Amino acid sequence: MTATAPAVAVASTLRRAAEQYPQTALWNDSADVAQLRQSIEFGAVGATCNPVIALSVVRANLQRWQPRIAAIAAENPTWGESQIGWRVVEELSIEAAELLLPTFRASEGLNGRLSIQTDPRLHRDADALVEQAVRFSALAENIIVKIPATAVGIRAIEEATYRGVSINVTVSFTVPQAVQAAEAIERGLDRRATDGLPEREFGSVVTIMGGRLDDWLKTVAARERILVDPGHLDWAGVAALKRAYAIFGERGYRSRILSAAFRSALQWSELVGGDLVVSPPFDWQRLVNDNDLPVESRIERPVDPEILDTLTRRFPDFRRAYEPDGMTIDEFDDFGATRITLRQFLDADAALDALVRDVLIPAP
Repeated sequence: MTATAPAVAVASTLRRAAEQYPQTALWNDSADVAQLRQSIEFGAVGATCNPVIALSVVRANLQRWQPRIAAIAAENPTWGESQIGWRVVEELSIEAAELLLPTFRASEGLNGRLSIQTDPRLHRDADALVEQAVRFSALAENIIVKIPATAVGIRAIEEATYRGVSINVTVSFTVPQAVQAAEAIERGLDRRATDGLPEREFGSVVTIMGGRLDDWLKTVAARERILVDPGHLDWAGVAALKRAYAIFGERGYRSRILSAAFRSALQWSELVGGDLVVSPPFDWQRLVNDNDLPVESRIERPVDPEILDTLTRRFPDFRRAYEPDGMTIDEFDDFGATRITLRQFLDADAALDALVRDVLIPAP
């Protein structure tokens, strides 16, 4: 009899991409520990959290978190719902950060980071954002803190960087936001050098939520009854990400672009090969693996000029999003995607408060 050869395990699409293009860092767009463990098997070297993600993690694990919420309340009898809810966010972030510590230490701080977002209710107060960012930064050695790319947030990003916080820029959808955020990080780092503060790898990233730019332009198209060829609007975020990536390389910024808010596989496949971060939700990672998408470097491949021309001609908001000087810092707050996203984050904060309230004061 001839012995049967043992089956050879085939690496997942994302694992093959991580091995072939290690400079393209995969992060899991969730702090859910079970998902993060699996994502690390796919090659993930980082993870993110925000109010919407934190709320979904708690809701998905109520059997665990309801008793813990009650315990936190008992330990802190004067705390309100918000304080208790944010302690939960801190605890789930610390737990996820622990899984990433080996990568953090092996990469000397470039990767292996867990993102925790500042309270969206502080979005009008730069000083409060900085103080919370500094506090969050001390929760674990590999914490990276999200601060929004708003007019107030840009100021906070510079000061928090100066004070030693690793930054993940969020509520960012456009090339001008990415450029101004990167410049703020540069100013913070330069101030540290001038004052003789320790130099190290901060691992800072500047997010462009490409799918949310797509969403906003689709909203504009529906509202203004603009017809374009099917699929064109799925390239808007990718175009902004590619443009920002090229500018970061030309200018030598010490932060990396991060692709978030996935709406299609393009927000992964079109960026493979770049020295940047892609952060798909866990289910998107499974979709990429299940469909065995091709692994090839496409970061230098330009978006179809016809698509770019259509988007530029038909959508003034795309021009504002695509050109590096398309908006001033003071205009960031009024961009449609900014308003929508801030409102969603604030709604998630309120929903977490309500969840805590239901534990503290159950309905009769």
